Amino acid sequence: MGRCVKRGVIFVTLGQENNHMASPKSFLVPLFERAKNVTDVLILKRARAKKWQDRTLKKMLFHARNTEFGKLHQFESLLIAEDTTAQFKKTVPITDYEGMHSWWQREYGGEDNVTWPGSTKYFALSSGTTQGASKYIPVTQDQLKSIARASRRQLFAIAKTDVPKDFFTKDYLMIGGSTDLSFDGQKYSGDLSGITTLNLPFWIERFAKPTEEIKREKDWHHKLEIMVSEAPKWDVAMVAGGPAWVKMLFERIIERYNLKNIHEIWPHLSVYTWGAVSLTPYKDQIDAMLGRPIYYFETYLASEGFIANQTKLSSAGMGLVFRNKMYFEFVPFNETNFDEAGDILPGAEALDIDEVEAGVSYAIVITTCAGAWRYLIGDVVEFTDVDACEIKITGRTKQYLSLCGEHLSVENMNRATQALGKAMGFPIPEFTVRGLKHEAGEMGHRWFVAYPAGVEKPDADKAQQLLDEALVVLNDDYATERKHVLKRMELFWLPESDFLDFMDQRGKIGGQAKFPRVMPEAVYNEWLSFLGSRYQRDTFA
Repeated sequence: MGRCVKRGVIFVTLGQENNHMASPKSFLVPLFERAKNVTDVLILKRARAKKWQDRTLKKMLFHARNTEFGKLHQFESLLIAEDTTAQFKKTVPITDYEGMHSWWQREYGGEDNVTWPGSTKYFALSSGTTQGASKYIPVTQDQLKSIARASRRQLFAIAKTDVPKDFFTKDYLMIGGSTDLSFDGQKYSGDLSGITTLNLPFWIERFAKPTEEIKREKDWHHKLEIMVSEAPKWDVAMVAGGPAWVKMLFERIIERYNLKNIHEIWPHLSVYTWGAVSLTPYKDQIDAMLGRPIYYFETYLASEGFIANQTKLSSAGMGLVFRNKMYFEFVPFNETNFDEAGDILPGAEALDIDEVEAGVSYAIVITTCAGAWRYLIGDVVEFTDVDACEIKITGRTKQYLSLCGEHLSVENMNRATQALGKAMGFPIPEFTVRGLKHEAGEMGHRWFVAYPAGVEKPDADKAQQLLDEALVVLNDDYATERKHVLKRMELFWLPESDFLDFMDQRGKIGGQAKFPRVMPEAVYNEWLSFLGSRYQRDTFA
């Protein structure tokens, strides 16, 4: 019923009204009116959530008890233990993609009943932002059903706002990856959005925008051009997609048709839903292309499953999706549990939902109905409302800059660059940073910051000072280390096109792709090589 951009955008696509008869989608209006109360039943407070989590884990253990993974880890014994949850944690270690890879490789090779009952027909190709390497994540039929359930809940949450009553009779546009999946005769692999789209209910599929032909297109630039050409034919009420690509589409449409704003062509546009990346660097730019305010809804749909979604406009975070075949654990993201590279240490303790605290950084661990068992997906979250079980994504375990204890999160970076943009008088569309260790023990951060088209290249020294001041205010540890070890800070302004062209060169444009905020060494060297082909090679030495 829905689809995503990694870590996760989702919504349902319908179609246009028939001017000569009642809309074939009109039955959806009373359906969603009645469904508004459903979200209240499904949103669990922490006390109830813990009970449901324990039940969910037992059901999953029972279901997978006869799999190869279940036999090795004695799921039968866990089910009759006095405390199944505690024994589960003792028996099954926390792992990551490398730990699950050998198991999932067997499934990819066609073996049944390995980590989850039955055979796995689909594998989601993760964008692999951190290290640049793609990962193949199993997507089972149970997983597809759980994604559909969570998708409906997201729509119910939107229905509870004051969107017009005919909202559910308009077009819903999703800007995702290609639905033209790779097929080897046994299994499909590709973008998760393509997999979910192939499994849409028939009464939803017929209303999807863009058309199936456009969704199958793998060339992002060609797809973008077709969507711009088709835009006048659609009556779009909701858009979903990565902020960078939605921004690009809006810009092209406004330019092509000489519009003042996007509402001149899509007057019923009311909702934008996104995920996978912080909206902060893009929101001001998207707002500037609107004719009136719209509602923003954030979702958290990863290749590994639908984790959370924003249930209220007033919420500062997203509510965890319970009662949906997923079990959550939370590992405090600190020096006790993780090393400097962001790898989990032996003996790291994972907490249950009833043990977490607000304002503490946690690496999220999930157990899913796709055969991920105590799986560390690499995201760092904080609880914005402990009782309501609402979280926000603050960064990645591998994209957390701490050369000497400055503990700079991606959220810190987003907020600091937003402050820089306001001070400079224009939005910051993209940025990335690399931590460097220099000779004589000095350390520093090297920032590459984009300025938008139409703006002259700004003064780097002024921007460096402003950015540094913003980070000092946001992060006490950073402020301390800037006085001692973190002596060097560099900032280079680059046109936004450099960031987009680099992504294009790497084959990571559109869909789930996003620019890494903290660059690992391999990607950084590739980035320097790319810049060296455009500028004097000693510019960034």
